[in-house]
Amino acid sequence: MYLSVTVFSLLGLMLATERRAMAYVDPGSGLLAIQSIGSMMAAAGFFLRRRIMRVFTKKKPLTRAALPVTVRKEDSRNAA
Repeated sequence: MYLSVTVFSLLGLMLATERRAMAYVDPGSGLLAIQSIGSMMAAAGFFLRRRIMRVFTKKKPLTRAALPVTVRKEDSRNAA
């Protein structure tokens, strides 16, 4: 709740104090912004690839395999 009120207040202040920009925006600036956003998404996908793969893969059921048991003759617990 507090965060949404803060964000709304900041956006309201930004719109209330809007000034005319006296700058030139190059046509390639939009493409640079799109490229930056795309590269950030690719980097996030690379770092989160294991978590993403977990979402799309099925978990295999756990099977209990019998472990081999070795018995030594000199062990007194195995004496009959």
